[in-house]
Amino acid sequence: MADCGCDSHQTVALKPFDEALNFLLAQANPITETETLPLERALGRVLAEPVHSHVDVPPWDNSAMDGYAVNTRDLEKMESLRVAQRIPAGAAGSELQTGTAARIFTGAPVPPGADAVVMQEVCTVEGDQVSVNDGVNAGANIRRAGEDILQGESILATGTRLSPQHLGLAASVGVSELTVYRPLKVAVFSSGDELVMPGGELGPGQIYNSNQFTLGGLLQRMGCEVIQLGMVEDTLDATCEALSRGAESADLILASGGVSVGEEDHVKPAVERLGSLDLWKVAIRPGKPIAFGQVDGTPFFGAPGNPVSLFTTFTVFARPFILRMQGVEGDVLPMSFKAIAGFEKAGTDKRREYARARIEHDEQGRAVVKLFANRSSGVLSSVAWANGLAVLPAMTAVSQGDTVEFIPFSELMT
Repeated sequence: MADCGCDSHQTVALKPFDEALNFLLAQANPITETETLPLERALGRVLAEPVHSHVDVPPWDNSAMDGYAVNTRDLEKMESLRVAQRIPAGAAGSELQTGTAARIFTGAPVPPGADAVVMQEVCTVEGDQVSVNDGVNAGANIRRAGEDILQGESILATGTRLSPQHLGLAASVGVSELTVYRPLKVAVFSSGDELVMPGGELGPGQIYNSNQFTLGGLLQRMGCEVIQLGMVEDTLDATCEALSRGAESADLILASGGVSVGEEDHVKPAVERLGSLDLWKVAIRPGKPIAFGQVDGTPFFGAPGNPVSLFTTFTVFARPFILRMQGVEGDVLPMSFKAIAGFEKAGTDKRREYARARIEHDEQGRAVVKLFANRSSGVLSSVAWANGLAVLPAMTAVSQGDTVEFIPFSELMT
């Protein structure tokens, strides 16, 4: 009997989610080619070499606030001190003489001879005399040289995907260029004779090709170089030709549609003809008929043609695999948090579900997870409505008020 796609007619055992993901990540071979870029062009790229500091940060003891630099021993002997100098940020003062204070501003170097900075709010100034109205301990309000970063310290590790704060940190130690891995090249095609590009006229039984733009956008957000192979007709020869072109031009091939077992689904046999199919069908909803293998040594990832299944399988499977290929080290899985279920679900589903969901806040200000009413994997509007995915374990009932895992889209689309 052919596999109809329902859970009660399986001819191929579904791979458990965690087992499938671990297998995928183990197959990801990071690219090795690098390039050196100025900081302003390195955002989102992955470091290929560690970054070390050639300076202490801060480079000298400096004031943590606006106030007066003093020697606390003088405060024990005198009721007021003469303000003998003024030190703004960017200037350097002279050595503090006994019985004097320095007007100092945030970030300015603490002058020799001073051992504390007194905040201006507890001082009284009359002419050139300042008196301190509160107790001050030695070391107060002074940021010590090197307390943030020491010279020679490693500040950014190989495999770091660069965010704005990483660029700022590199700049703070004077680094102007970074060595990063080149962009990952991903060849993309859509399978299906029913597909028409937006702007064209729809014929009988035809639909517009949304997958090309969803997939292309997701890849671009990840910093990939997207090679569009276009729409491929539903024949074995055309599918093989597209896969071969992808293997020649890219580091990874991504296909949408054609990975099931219907007579018009040619991706699976085409991959098997040109290479090997190493993973097929995972116990998730939506997106069960995903495929992974290699074509002429190039990794291949095949996602279902239904637009929600494509989106889900990309974010939970392809994304961490791509991060590994880009050279990201450490954890590549998205962060999630627990929130209150604002829905009911029976515990009869044998597959883990990634449900389109959104966080809303109730009258008490609590984060509550709401699900889109239509679970169909063809309803792309549900993804536009959602702001994340609710992770619903297999064979687990959910009642109103239970806690469920929620992955925000901000963790899945960057």
